[in-house]
Amino acid sequence: MRWFHYLGIVLILCALAGTPGTTKADEKYEPLKQFSQIMDLIERTYVREVSREELVQGAIEGMLKNLDPHSAYLDRESFQDMQVETSGEFTGIGIEITLMNGKLTVVSPIEDTPAYRSGLQAGDVILEIDGESSQDISIMDAVHKIRGPKGEAVVLTVMHPDSNQPEKIEVVRDVIPLNSVKSEELETGYHYLRITNFNENTTDELDAILKKIRSTAQGIVLDLRNNPGGLLNQAVSVSDAFLSSGQIVYTKGKVKQSRMSFSAEEQKTDIAVPIVVLINSGTASASEIVAGALQDHKRALIIGERSFGKGSVQTIIPLADGAGIKLTTARYYTPNGRSIQAEGIAPDLKVPFVPAQADEQNSLSLPMLREKDLSRHLKKEQAEESEEELEKAEKVNMMLQKDNQLRLGLQILKGMPIIKELHS
Repeated sequence: MRWFHYLGIVLILCALAGTPGTTKADEKYEPLKQFSQIMDLIERTYVREVSREELVQGAIEGMLKNLDPHSAYLDRESFQDMQVETSGEFTGIGIEITLMNGKLTVVSPIEDTPAYRSGLQAGDVILEIDGESSQDISIMDAVHKIRGPKGEAVVLTVMHPDSNQPEKIEVVRDVIPLNSVKSEELETGYHYLRITNFNENTTDELDAILKKIRSTAQGIVLDLRNNPGGLLNQAVSVSDAFLSSGQIVYTKGKVKQSRMSFSAEEQKTDIAVPIVVLINSGTASASEIVAGALQDHKRALIIGERSFGKGSVQTIIPLADGAGIKLTTARYYTPNGRSIQAEGIAPDLKVPFVPAQADEQNSLSLPMLREKDLSRHLKKEQAEESEEELEKAEKVNMMLQKDNQLRLGLQILKGMPIIKELHS
């Protein structure tokens, strides 16, 4: 009977092959015909009962997954989650993930989240989620597995970029904070602004901080490291806060709606002090738009390491049944016409991050002496600093000690007015 089984396969393949002599008008519908034939074949002969809805759903998911790492089908739950991520709190561990060369990869952990505190890093490959392999997993399936109720743990088996052996990391889920902008005064007049992601509140948060420091600020270190991106319109408005004119970003796609251009407008709230921007491999998407715009307009000096290189725009399209699709509809370009896709932003000054301990071991310089370190130095004739001021000074000191990129950024920032004056 084996020959009969083989003959059946041959007859099926012949049926699927179609007939010769098809016209160009038929070519457009030939793939749909083949799809219908295969679906009918599965319904009739597959080993178990399977509904047409299930088959179509799987086909849609596979079709979108096959396009690029960022296009995906969103069921009702995923569609709601996508909306919540940019406008309200959600429960998870706080990482942006993507598929890189078929591997589930961490783009960046979001600062002050369980993922960040557990030691997950940009570039980590997630091999397993709660003991289940991530091979051939879709982004949305991975998101569903990683998310869960607050207080419950998920165990991720990861391979760090600089390691040869996988590590199991248990992360306890929590509510992911919405605050995306942090600030600290490093020295009098020199401010550190950290943007962790771009949600719908980011520009308002930034404006509130800039309003407080605008009159006294002499320079800003803008930290976009490990910022996985977010909303395009927020990247535009954040860039506009530091630019008074000129193009910020433009997009090009197949349909008219995906071809857009955004420019800065002069505002009373514009801030014109020198800026240093910090980037690394976890700087992606919307944060690359900001870095690229400030770099092209020579508005800021970019320091750090090459960024992630996500130069595509995804559009969320709702479907009638409450589900939706996330579809890549355009590429974005910096004002000078650079596509960042798979290239990233190259820093003006390449400075690898050196962990504090290694930095101290590799340093050949002698400890810096200050007046207060000298014996019998004159005491400061003013009221003692408050406990709050001392704690703030200690916090800034620790930040600078642990972060060689930030230290260099501050040094360069302080020297910018002098350099500008020498070259004027």
